[in-house]
Amino acid sequence: MATQLMTPVSDDIPTPSELKTHNHLIGDKAALDAAWEQDGYWFFRDVLDKAAVARLRQSWIDELETQKVIEPVGGASTEKSVRYNGASLAAYPFRMEPIAAKRPWTSFVAEQPINDFFSRLFQDDPFWVPVVEYRATPPQQDRSKSRIDGIHQDGPYSPGIPFRICWIPLAEINAEIGGLVLAEGMAKDRINYHPKVEGGSNGSIRLEDIPADRWRRTTYQAGDVLLMNLWTPHTGLANRSDRFRLSMDHRVMAKGDKCPIVGNVEEMSQNHIVVRNAGGSRKLRIDPDTYVRNTVGQKLNGTDITDFYKAGSEVIIAYDDDRASVVRPPH
Repeated sequence: MATQLMTPVSDDIPTPSELKTHNHLIGDKAALDAAWEQDGYWFFRDVLDKAAVARLRQSWIDELETQKVIEPVGGASTEKSVRYNGASLAAYPFRMEPIAAKRPWTSFVAEQPINDFFSRLFQDDPFWVPVVEYRATPPQQDRSKSRIDGIHQDGPYSPGIPFRICWIPLAEINAEIGGLVLAEGMAKDRINYHPKVEGGSNGSIRLEDIPADRWRRTTYQAGDVLLMNLWTPHTGLANRSDRFRLSMDHRVMAKGDKCPIVGNVEEMSQNHIVVRNAGGSRKLRIDPDTYVRNTVGQKLNGTDITDFYKAGSEVIIAYDDDRASVVRPPH
């Protein structure tokens, strides 16, 4: 079948083609695994219970009403993103910290239809890594700026934690509203496309380093879900509509995978960490190769480690035996 070209979405990224849908592969683990390696993502259309998605979305609606950037819609369920009323965004919480503090993802993934879908997909219980971003992106204020938020891969920032990026639209996201666009077929070799910048950090991937014919997106709907390989280059596109873009980014694994330790810091030094969770306390070594990172992916060294991580901090740790390979915060 010929690849369908879509309406142009960006002045920067070439016109993307339509995402593949993988609904027909559910139940066939070998075929799903092959698509994961070949395509670098799974896209499932209309598989999440819409009532559960609407209940999740209500946290976004409530916060937008609190911020007075939409006209009140109360409990009205809608499949469309809500309209921006033009109010000042000077104090707007772009990372949606008030929603993050309420952790609505926990009740969402516990809903029976949601749990059932991911259990059927993985043929195992899902393990939700608490790395969550809540997005209610307003229309771009300066239309002279690029639509590209920053092309990146998640793999270089969380080595040793083989989670799947789980992106859930909470309302329709069309080409004008923007949303996620990815580069198909670029994950299987696990190449880090990020250029190194001063200090050895990863810079944003250059557009010219991604073949123009690899870009993919679709018009996303509530009920859809996109899971991405850690090594798939992707970016968000700025919102050029009159509405907010509503979505949630999560991270999920199968319980049979090598899941990280999720808990709270009990003790932290430059060469070890003690973490506590429901299973008790565990001490792990930190060495110069341990990727101890902050909320923006920067590697911490020396006293920066103990300045950032305090007793009680929530932490996610990948490990080998008694050594921590990655230490990262959830947000």
